Amino acid sequence: VQLQASGGGLVQAGGSLRLSCAASGSIFSINVMGWYRQAPGKQRELVASITSGGRPTYEDSVKGRFTIARDNAKKTVYLQMTSLEPEDTAVYYCNAMVVTTYSSYLGTYWGQGTLVTVSS
Repeated sequence: VQLQASGGGLVQAGGSLRLSCAASGSIFSINVMGWYRQAPGKQRELVASITSGGRPTYEDSVKGRFTIARDNAKKTVYLQMTSLEPEDTAVYYCNAMVVTTYSSYLGTYWGQGTLVTVSS
């Protein structure tokens, strides 16, 4: 199973970015998909997650600014980020809980990370 993230970059404060993460490989089903971030010197934290049924959850600091969505047919999760702040600067990682075609085990998989830099 591979997760390919894209969409990071440099943006000014108040701007917007959209991250995408596509899953591929021997996938039977995908449960929760999400986005985490890790800023320099800090622990990785959950930003937002979404169930297979489309129910989202957000970290408090991004509520009202970020929107998570997923396209189950494309096995892709998105993170629309608006009103970006310098404090949002971090490497963003996508995450998926996947049942593979060769095992009934629900495994956790990570994308490679994409850097988001918000300048003040």
